[in-house]
Amino acid sequence: MANTVAQMTTDELREMLEMLIEQKLVELIGDPDNGLKVKEELRRRLLRQRRAVGAGERGEAFEDVTRRLGIE
Repeated sequence: MANTVAQMTTDELREMLEMLIEQKLVELIGDPDNGLKVKEELRRRLLRQRRAVGAGERGEAFEDVTRRLGIE
């Protein structure tokens, strides 16, 4: 990443701002999911997904998903 804002690309600046805004919102209003329980089925799915990503497997490309769903 760039050393100064002036050296950042538009995408780098956008990513930084999104992260800062999200952090501030969580700081101000808290995490809405805090204290909620994760259903066992979702937990197993997330663990499978994490193992797949760790093994180098990638999901479907965003463009393919939007095309398949007809929301291009």
